[in-house]
Parts: sequence; C-alpha cells; structure tokens
Amino acid sequence: MALLGLSLFAAAPAAAQETTSAQKKVIFAPDVSLVAIGGSITEIVYALGEEDRLVARDTTSTYPEAAKALPDVGYMRQLSPEGVLSVNPGGILSLEGSGPPDAVQVLKQSEVPYVTIEEGYDRDGVLTKIREVGEALGAEEKAQTLADQVAGEFDALEKDTAAVAAPKRVLFLMSMQGGKLLAAGRHTAADAMIRLSGGENAISGYEGYKALSEEAVIDAAPDAILMMAQGASHGIGTDQVFANPALAATPAGETKNLIRMDGLYLLGFGPRAASAARELHQALYGAPASN
Repeated sequence: MALLGLSLFAAAPAAAQETTSAQKKVIFAPDVSLVAIGGSITEIVYALGEEDRLVARDTTSTYPEAAKALPDVGYMRQLSPEGVLSVNPGGILSLEGSGPPDAVQVLKQSEVPYVTIEEGYDRDGVLTKIREVGEALGAEEKAQTLADQVAGEFDALEKDTAAVAAPKRVLFLMSMQGGKLLAAGRHTAADAMIRLSGGENAISGYEGYKALSEEAVIDAAPDAILMMAQGASHGIGTDQVFANPALAATPAGETKNLIRMDGLYLLGFGPRAASAARELHQALYGAPASN
C-alpha cells in the first residue's frame, strides 16, 4: 500500500518439523530468532506475548509501538533476500502475498525455514491467522485464547451492524496525488472493512484499486469518504479533500464527511480488526445502543 532490499550463509537447523498427509508444517523452537513479515503477523506475535523471539520486522509492522524498535528488513511487497537474511534469522514468518515472487522463492530456497501465514479479510481470516501463527510458534493454547477473545469482539460487532437498516455508502480513497482519485473496489481489504462495519462500498464495478473519473465519483454518491491517517496525500486537510470538484458534488462533500483511520488498524486484519470495524461503524452511524 505504500512504497517504502545475497549473501547466503549456512544455518543450524532452526525448527522441529511435523509432517501430515497434506503438507509439511514447521514449528519454530522457542530459542529460534524470527523475522516477521506483515503488520498483522507482527501484531499477533506481540499479542501472544512471543515478541522476544523477533529479531526484525518489515516496514508495515508499525504496531505495537515497541515493534518499531526492531530492525526493518523492508516493505513486505518489495523484499530483497539480502535485507531479510542480513539479520541472521533462524526462521521467517511471512504473510501470504509478500513479494516479489522471485525474492520469496530465494528465501524459501535458503536454509532458513520459511512459514507462510494465510491472508484473509473477514472474521474467519483473522482467526485463521491467529491460529496459524500460534501453531508455528508452538503456542497453540495462547493462540486459541486470543482467537476466542477476538471472536467475541466480532460477535459484538455483528450485533451492532445487524441494526443497520440503510447502509451508508463509503468511498475509500487510497490516494489523491496529482488530483487523481485512487479508490478501492471489490475484493480489497478496504471493501471488506467497509462491509464489516455495516457500510456499503460506493464502488462495486471493479476489483482492486483504480483511478476514478469525475463522473464515476459523482455516480458513486458516497455518504462518507474514508482515508488512511498517514501516508502519501493523507496529510491534507478536510477542506483540501473536498476542494476536489467531484468529491464536493457528492453527499459526503455536502456534509464534509471525512473519516480517517490508521492504515494498519483499518486494513491489516489482525487482532484489532473487529475493533477497527466497530470504530468505523460508530463514525458512520454514531455510538450503538449496546454501548
């Protein structure tokens, strides 16, 4: 989401391995030093109380604050094998979608065990991430406790969103650089978060992120504009956002309804996903009666 990378070395065996009929699983021993790639992965490791095992993280791993003190091996989608291996890890815990593919292939062919954690933009996806990280760390009981807690938060969220009779239309803007509005369509983390919050993505005609024409923005008729609180073009003020003629002509523009949230919190789909969706729900509809 943001643009922020071979000397290989011999390493001692770093993990005990269990083989099933479907696949070979890697369980890292407690004394193995790990690199976490993916903000939600790092967040889960901390939530499990296993952060002492980390020796580095990627650029997207900005929560909790303590994670920022770890060495940064680069942006998860623009990794270099040299950068990741420079911290001499005993294992790599990586979120699905890390890249580029050739760099990941080199890392997988190194002598450092590499575990990929499945990505998912819904309740089941978050719970699966937690359990898979816990399994890789040999911390299944702690992971199940965390998963149960997060599941309860999703249950509370669902009660709030079930009361929504008329979903608000939300336009997520990734960027406004150069006057071009880059917006989230279907099958994106932003689309999933909007739906989790009880809203409706104002853009449904395409998948992924694309630049919108003025006509498309006006036709989308969003009730609210959603942006990340940090990153390129996100520091501009509300008046500057709605100085855009197309945005000004929407229902969101009429009320200057702009919602900003931290990028990892909003789009990371880690342990705080239900909390982020509930916060977005409250921004759209006000505090629920259950509060």
